[in-house]
Amino acid sequence: MSDPPATVVRVFETPLGRIGVAAGNRGVVRVMLPNAVAKRNCHASPESTGPAKAEAHAAQAERQIRAYCAGRLRRFTVAIDLSGVPPFHRKVLTAARRIPYGRTATYGELARRAGSPRAARAVGQAMAHNPVALLVPCHRVVAAGGGLGGFGGGLALKRRLLALERVSPV
Repeated sequence: MSDPPATVVRVFETPLGRIGVAAGNRGVVRVMLPNAVAKRNCHASPESTGPAKAEAHAAQAERQIRAYCAGRLRRFTVAIDLSGVPPFHRKVLTAARRIPYGRTATYGELARRAGSPRAARAVGQAMAHNPVALLVPCHRVVAAGGGLGGFGGGLALKRRLLALERVSPV
């Protein structure tokens, strides 16, 4: 019999605001952007306790997010656990994770990369439900007509993230 999945949550301050990460033994399962952390009234928790693997994933995610915010990291390598994500969304998130730092892709391009060229709207839904924003850079996905599209963290944060990566905000 296997152990039930254990989750460790860390909340920490960044130049973008307070961010939270939740990790289990297989990797990060959720990133909470500043607006979500504020809504839940989460407070910084530099020391958390839980299974060692989950702790390690959460700590690595925190280090990498801090380095990204400081402009020192261009690619996240922390393990991500997408096992709770529907299969199509998982394909889209995997394709989005490959969008290089400082580049963007449209919803239609991402649909093609995920093997469903006519599914741009469905890609938008997958991005809207991305549980690990930042680690899977949905802020790099933009509308075909040159608009920003949406972003769960809000358009102001999307602009800040694109500016951090030196991509001209639309």
